[in-house]
Amino acid sequence: MRSIVGLMLLAPALALAVSLQPVTVLPDDGKVLPSGPQAGSGPRHEARFTIGTVDTVGGTTYDWGANGPALRMLTQTPGKGIHVLWMYSTDQSNTTFPDRNMRYNFYDYTAGAWNWSDVDFMQSGVNAYSIRTGYGRIDTDTNGVAVISAHHSTGSGTMDFAPLFARDADVGAGIFEYVYGESTALNYCEWPWIAVSNNGAYQLAVIDANNQDNLLRSRSTDWSTWETPASVPAPQPEPNFPTHNITTSGVSGSNKVCITWVSTPASGYAQNPGFYVESYDAGGVWEMPVDLGFPPAFTPGSESLPSYHLTSLFPLYDRQDRLHIVGNVSPYVRDTNWILPGEIWHWCESNPDTWNRIHIASPESLNAAVGYNVMICARPSLGEDDRGNLFVAWEEFDGVNVEQTTSRVRADIWYSFSEDNGVTWAPGTKITDGGDVSYRFPSILHPIGDTVMVQYLIDQVAGFLLYNEGPGTDNPIVIQKWQNPSGIQGPNVIPPRQMEVAVGPNPFRRSTRLAYSVPRRGNVSLDVFDAAGRIVRTLAGGRSDPGRFSAVWDGRSQTGALVPEGVYLYRYEFDGRHLTGKLMVTR
Repeated sequence: MRSIVGLMLLAPALALAVSLQPVTVLPDDGKVLPSGPQAGSGPRHEARFTIGTVDTVGGTTYDWGANGPALRMLTQTPGKGIHVLWMYSTDQSNTTFPDRNMRYNFYDYTAGAWNWSDVDFMQSGVNAYSIRTGYGRIDTDTNGVAVISAHHSTGSGTMDFAPLFARDADVGAGIFEYVYGESTALNYCEWPWIAVSNNGAYQLAVIDANNQDNLLRSRSTDWSTWETPASVPAPQPEPNFPTHNITTSGVSGSNKVCITWVSTPASGYAQNPGFYVESYDAGGVWEMPVDLGFPPAFTPGSESLPSYHLTSLFPLYDRQDRLHIVGNVSPYVRDTNWILPGEIWHWCESNPDTWNRIHIASPESLNAAVGYNVMICARPSLGEDDRGNLFVAWEEFDGVNVEQTTSRVRADIWYSFSEDNGVTWAPGTKITDGGDVSYRFPSILHPIGDTVMVQYLIDQVAGFLLYNEGPGTDNPIVIQKWQNPSGIQGPNVIPPRQMEVAVGPNPFRRSTRLAYSVPRRGNVSLDVFDAAGRIVRTLAGGRSDPGRFSAVWDGRSQTGALVPEGVYLYRYEFDGRHLTGKLMVTR
């Protein structure tokens, strides 16, 4: 594995200090450790959040959440509850983590509480396995029951790994049955990601443990018997790292499956390329792999070329069975991959422009390293609500918030959303606000209802224990939740302190989104003017409640005519004060 070092930008936000204690207290699973901080964990640190509320669902000392991209670790069974998964240990010595496991918790909608919660958050949740495991993924089957994959050691050799599958007895029961990969056709395989098709077939994307550069796929139609794994067909290059991901369609009657991966590096390529491969019949027949190409990131035509980072590529099929992929790219300049600046992009073949930019992270101050195997903004994950709106969450490093004891910058969690199939995206919002902790490895909920949720780890000291970057600490696993902002202004959003406007994309060809804040109830107006000062379009006006809002300008005048390319101005007025800025239309 390669060690990649880098740094990040500070973005100001209103912060709210929140306790990290569980919201509810219910009987544990009978395996009680001493309550309170464990030996060596040090004092409790302050985590701060800018939006919504936070549930602490568990904890871990194993602060390395994923080798490659974000995985599905948070999902729901509609009408029943929320499933959450994380990698668990209580070991603080950085030896073998003998108790490492995949830990599970469930929020029961009827009870209005988490099933396994304790005042000592390290005791919350239940182990999904009865033996040492790690590096897992969660999905639900056609009955809404949690299905989990992980790998475990089958011997003393470096290649002695196999998948281990767990399936719950009922929705949220926490009583799992197992299938051992070495007893089927899946010996010498690691980093197994599972997903379930609409017809009930279990899909698997996994890496060959013999050389760690062979991407394999397998499936089971009866849970206990798995097909002999097959390689991704040539000529596409293999991952050379666990950069793979998997998803299945949730549309009734569809049995689509998609596997994505990044090759790091790939013969014949300058930059790290990204690929996807699909099956339309639940893994029976697979199409040829497709090279995603690269988004028009950074400055097209310059010497800075986009390159996919190993933490990139997260696929999702939407409610109309369209494939979406989000990924983070870094600049490849003069035969070198850099980790900043960073950009996050969305891909969908159904859109007029296949690629649309979500976010840019371009730091102004770089005061320490980001640490192992990451870039300035990384690990985006996708979710969709019941109205077809898309949501993405990612981790992003703050270049001036430094953990002095480890010389590592700390990260925050960001999110954005799109109401037009990913053509335009709301300006990124930072949902955490620094403090003396680092927020890592986010996974956004899918499917999303009236509440958006993101699960992540709060690392008490930035720097991984596993890689000797930092000390062992008890790190909360939390779920941050807030009102779905798409089309409504959620009551849990903290009112902004001042009027602000953020625009993106800019320049733009078809449409752009203007996000604006209203600090208190008052009169607002948001208008677009041409260079001569003539009003072109009114985007918002009237009396407004406090909050954060957005408006989309489609590049048309008040009469619906397309405006010529050129420079335009927006003017946002609130209670006698105003903000202005430029808008660049290209055709």
